[in-house]
Amino acid sequence: MNTAQEYWTARALLEWQVEMGVDEAIQDQPVDRYALGDDLPKSAAPVAVSARPNRPDPAPELPPQPTAADQLAVAIFAAQIAASRATSIPDLAARLAGFDLCDLRKGAKNSVFADGSPSARVMIIGEAPGRDEDIAGRPFVGKAGILLDRMFAAIGLSRAATDRASALYVTCALPWRPDADRAPTASEIAMLTPFLRAHIDLAAPDFLVLMGNTPCQALLDRPGINRLRGQWDQALGRPCLPMMHPDHLLRNPDAKRDAWADLLSLQARLGGG
Repeated sequence: MNTAQEYWTARALLEWQVEMGVDEAIQDQPVDRYALGDDLPKSAAPVAVSARPNRPDPAPELPPQPTAADQLAVAIFAAQIAASRATSIPDLAARLAGFDLCDLRKGAKNSVFADGSPSARVMIIGEAPGRDEDIAGRPFVGKAGILLDRMFAAIGLSRAATDRASALYVTCALPWRPDADRAPTASEIAMLTPFLRAHIDLAAPDFLVLMGNTPCQALLDRPGINRLRGQWDQALGRPCLPMMHPDHLLRNPDAKRDAWADLLSLQARLGGG
């Protein structure tokens, strides 16, 4: 970490301490200032100081302005701190809603967090929210949501179910819609992934389904859904299955055959687990 990053990280920590109510620094043991009177050194004789020209003191040297990399490092660190302190899924949702270091939230109508049963064995993670999700404040709505529900109903799973065996829990890799439905940047993904990782840890599903490039980038650190789909992998110590997003299937109906094969693969794992 360079000097500028150290400065801005220390500043972020200090601001967080002030927000938590810290107003003074104390030692481990109290100090009796009255008992120190006899131990103080005697006043030394005055020392002659040569006169110097009456010049103004030089301006203090300011730390360098943070670069984009510095700002990203501070934002990721702040996200890690906030996410790690969440003790429940509602607590995490509240902390995410209060995270103001990501510019995506400025252009979004709603924060899109999750839908379905948090106790489900299967957790589906989609791309960043689109227009329909941004308006509804829920993941996987509109035509893509209808298709998703039909796909998983075919193997006996539903986000409307409450029992763990047949329930689904769905979320998005990022909570806010990027402008003009563009793909999120690597910096935006890195900044918000700590919240996604904490979400998975708190929900504790048996299986993850990563629908699209963005969740694969966030959790597997590599995009390329065309190459990854259908191949089981591991994310956060859990089996995960990359799949095509329903939006892709709506645009490319021929890909539904591969999606059906992926669903059967997930069904086989559920039956064996």
